[in-house]
Amino acid sequence: MLIPVSGYYEWQDTPGGKQPWYFTRRDDDPITIAGLWDEWKVKASGETLKSCTMIITEPNAFVAEVHDRMPVILEQEDFEPWLKEGGAALLRPAGNDLLQKWPVSKRVNSSRASDDDATLIERITIA
Repeated sequence: MLIPVSGYYEWQDTPGGKQPWYFTRRDDDPITIAGLWDEWKVKASGETLKSCTMIITEPNAFVAEVHDRMPVILEQEDFEPWLKEGGAALLRPAGNDLLQKWPVSKRVNSSRASDDDATLIERITIA
């Protein structure tokens, strides 16, 4: 499964609490994350559910400044091999020059924040 995203958040432990950072590609293209999906039946109800997960790996040096893991980011030439073969060779950190990051409001953790609130990805100044 391929999971396209415009960006993703990681939280950094700081003396003032967890600080969220927003990661995007430097070239502004979408990020494509390696994923897996499955379909299964709930025994109690017989209902069929579909679920998916992102594949996570160790961070590259750039992401490691903030967090101890990152999603597996696939490049276009990796899409077909991932979908047809999968394989551990593709489960590696992205290059250090692929992503950019900036600090964002801690409101991203709030259940009151709307999912489509564009201000949640705006750069903030950390005091």
